[in-house]
Amino acid sequence: MKKTVFYLLLFVFSGQYLAAQNVVINEDYQVAQMINRHIEANKSRSVMDGWRIQILSTSDRSKVEEMKSKFRATFPQYVVDWIHIKPNYKLRAGAFSTKLDAMEALNQIKKAFPSAYTAKVRDMNPREIVGW
Repeated sequence: MKKTVFYLLLFVFSGQYLAAQNVVINEDYQVAQMINRHIEANKSRSVMDGWRIQILSTSDRSKVEEMKSKFRATFPQYVVDWIHIKPNYKLRAGAFSTKLDAMEALNQIKKAFPSAYTAKVRDMNPREIVGW
């Protein structure tokens, strides 16, 4: 019993001692410069990696146009457009910076378009991103 009380008191007092310490980090000037250069370089990028929701992939352009109209009527809050990668037309919606954001939207979209899925894209304009 005495050992238990001793260890309990030791734990409580050591926890208070550790919580009272302040940590100061001195960043090297060259590291700060490098981080700032990295930030500025990323600000100037006109395209970035991101996620979209692919609604349809087909070689029939008229079907893509029809599905695009249907999607716009159902989900007007998302940008939707198609791309042509021979021989297919791909209808994609939304612009998301993370897969998690895309998955949240996908859960809503799958109710109306069950074959939809997330697709990673490498040429997305940052200004298109939802909530950017």
